Amino acid sequence: MQKVVGIIGGMGPMATVDLMNKIIFYTPAKKDQDHIHIIADNYSQIPDRTTAILGKGIDPAPYIIQSAKRLHNAGADFLVIACNTAHFFFGPVEQSVNVPILHMPAETAKFLHENKFKKVGLLATDGTINTELYQHSCQNYDIEVIEPDVEMQKDVMKGIYAIKGGDLETGFSCLSTVANQLTKGGAEAIIAGCTEVPLVLKSSNDICVIDPTEILAKMVVKTATGINKEIQLV
Repeated sequence: MQKVVGIIGGMGPMATVDLMNKIIFYTPAKKDQDHIHIIADNYSQIPDRTTAILGKGIDPAPYIIQSAKRLHNAGADFLVIACNTAHFFFGPVEQSVNVPILHMPAETAKFLHENKFKKVGLLATDGTINTELYQHSCQNYDIEVIEPDVEMQKDVMKGIYAIKGGDLETGFSCLSTVANQLTKGGAEAIIAGCTEVPLVLKSSNDICVIDPTEILAKMVVKTATGINKEIQLV
């Protein structure tokens, strides 16, 4: 019997839809009834995670916990968080419910290790960079993480917030420029460490983009169905 997945979403709404789309795409279904039962709480009123981590905003943890509890009470067997930066609050959220929560940065680091990456670039929010979510996860596998410098990071944040506002063209321009700079600096691949990034940035002949949302989606399929969907590098 399939397990029910609950998505703590709204951070942002487009990233939540992207995760749902990937789960549906990678589910080996021949009819509607074969698909995974997904309960999504698109709770976009959760306060900004980056602002809070930098000490300038409302603590989003109680709001994320509310979402987790709603999904648990609605019947979810396990949960996922459709936001990289929100994983800073993973501990208290995990403790608030009696169901497991998949950890996107940890799953991504494991994937990088399995595919023998040793040096990767990171595109993420200021909050995710400062919390070192991906740096710590990658350190467990001796993978070096190259961060953007101060000026490059300003472009990353400009791009991310442009995407949140629906301006995908500006988002792509900012993020692709920084990604290419990190690649020239020795990065073998780029972690799209914010769920907005892979909405505009894809792998090409010049750059390998690792999409944590894709990795998480395939782990959802495996956890819910027991079927392991191999993650291909593109």
